[in-house]
Amino acid sequence: MEKPYRIQFFIIIISIAVFTCAYSRNTNLRSSSNTGVHNSNHHFTDTPLHPLDPLTVPEINKIRSILSAYGPFSSSSPSINTLSLDEPDKSQVVSWKTGEPLPPRRASVLAVLDGQTHVLTVDLNLGVVTTDVVNVGSGYPMLTTEDQLTASLVLYSNLEFNNSILARGVDFNDLVCGSSSPGWFGPGEEGKRIVKVQCFSGQNTPNYYMRPIEGLTVTVDVDKREIVKLTDTGRHIPIPKETNTDYLYATTSQFSDMTPETNPMSMEQPKGPSFTVENGHTVKWANWVFHLKPDIRAGMIISQAVVQAENGEYRSVMYKGFASEVFVPYMDPDQHWYFKSYLDVGEYGLGATAMALVELNDCPRYSYYMDGVFATADGRPFIQPNMICIFERYAGDIGWRHSEIPAMGFDMRESRPKVTLVARMVSSVGNYDYIFDWEFQTDGVIRIKVGLSGMLLVKATPYENLYNIPNTDDMTGPLVSENVIGVVHDHYISYHLDMDIDGQNNSFAEVNLVKEESLPGQSPRKSYLKAKRKVAKTENDAKIKFSLYDPSEFHVFNPARRSRLGNPTGYKIVPGGTAASLLDHDDPPQIRAAVTNNQIWVTPHNRSEEWVGGLLVSQSKGDDTIAVWSAR
Repeated sequence: MEKPYRIQFFIIIISIAVFTCAYSRNTNLRSSSNTGVHNSNHHFTDTPLHPLDPLTVPEINKIRSILSAYGPFSSSSPSINTLSLDEPDKSQVVSWKTGEPLPPRRASVLAVLDGQTHVLTVDLNLGVVTTDVVNVGSGYPMLTTEDQLTASLVLYSNLEFNNSILARGVDFNDLVCGSSSPGWFGPGEEGKRIVKVQCFSGQNTPNYYMRPIEGLTVTVDVDKREIVKLTDTGRHIPIPKETNTDYLYATTSQFSDMTPETNPMSMEQPKGPSFTVENGHTVKWANWVFHLKPDIRAGMIISQAVVQAENGEYRSVMYKGFASEVFVPYMDPDQHWYFKSYLDVGEYGLGATAMALVELNDCPRYSYYMDGVFATADGRPFIQPNMICIFERYAGDIGWRHSEIPAMGFDMRESRPKVTLVARMVSSVGNYDYIFDWEFQTDGVIRIKVGLSGMLLVKATPYENLYNIPNTDDMTGPLVSENVIGVVHDHYISYHLDMDIDGQNNSFAEVNLVKEESLPGQSPRKSYLKAKRKVAKTENDAKIKFSLYDPSEFHVFNPARRSRLGNPTGYKIVPGGTAASLLDHDDPPQIRAAVTNNQIWVTPHNRSEEWVGGLLVSQSKGDDTIAVWSAR
């Protein structure tokens, strides 16, 4: 029997130098009452009903009490950077049946105390901390909102910083400062949790991202709450003007010529939606059943997805799927830009940055809304309202059709509409808004889509147009407005897919299309294509780099489950828009984002190897990535 593998499939988004932002043009913003179905629980009385249900408010409160009484933390409060369910072993979850007692509930906690990272497991049934490992390697947990706020507030007590702002003529009431993860570029900044703080002018515009204060970067130690370094080299660079930067429809009409009015439209469902959400997290629609939960780091996790076959049997497709990392490297070697090589999942968290969805604009009528229940840095529970929406989509597409020409003796018109189910979440990671969709089709297909909206992160420049730039080859991106450069950058989204097709005995195969030459006299054809299938035996066999001139298909299949024709049951991985990172493999950002060295990786199932950038990503050296695991 072939060795079971966990399939890690990484969808890579094509890199674009300048993104066009999506502007809302709905002038008929209707009342959102009675348009969607909301999680009616008040959260304070929630009870988990499934082994994978997220931690509840009562459970988070209990965890906080346990941690406050725990020896190392009893005299000094740590920063709780992440607190989430420590999921039971896969075997326990798969064997569990509805109505049975839940496996022991445990929490996984990443906390920082006195500059050290503690990786803890809290047993809620026993009421104790069962493991506490102090990290001795590189990296820290993702930054909390409190970390980022602290870093910004530290600046105002520094005389050099204040003088720099005054010298640029910026009113402190218009000043907006934000923290950036620093990456890792050598030992100089090791041994302390730091962020790089840069500022903008919000004068006369809500879009302060278009008005950067260039050439001013402050490095802050967030634990000691002190400035480590201040670099001020850009006083000669003007702050771009606020003209045409206001994106709010209510306050501007500048886009009326570009996006003319359209009549409002909506999809109506007279009998209501045809999906249900049972026990808060189990979604049932058409022939699909799956578990859905918000997550502070991944944002949204789909688990135990099963599809109903023609004989009524529910067959497993995927045990777990989620966005494992988002890599966004900017291509500018300037001292104020080189470190901008974000790993958004591990450094900021897609759930932590998720915002409440806007009803009737982000999600259509009859959507179901799910809240996230997370913990603050002091361990207290808080609610992220309307974080996920679930809805049925019909966009006028054809699901399947066939017609016969009457001249052939038939006159048939068979056409079926394409209706799908979508689970959606939006993460606003600084200037960008990522729109994550999981779409389920009645034919068994799962589509994963990512949309990008929001604002560019731009660089201020002394130049107003191309005519007064001495050498445009020196530019690190196009001039997108007066005094504004859109720096070239990439967005790579990596997905973890733990496939369980008809069970856990799954394998991976690459099916190559190869050219065969016709034998002399065999055919008028000189050549034809033939499919050759190669089953991966090692992890190296399953490291895939896409190539236009090496066309391939990629199959995940169960060799022990056969169709009536004898073919193994399986799924085909169909890549969408893809791109490969062109950075040197020994470049510090690429070492940390080594997942982009290949477009597909396949590794044996290991619950400790879910985050492709490592468990602790902020300031990591890249010593705990999927490339390291695979090399082992």
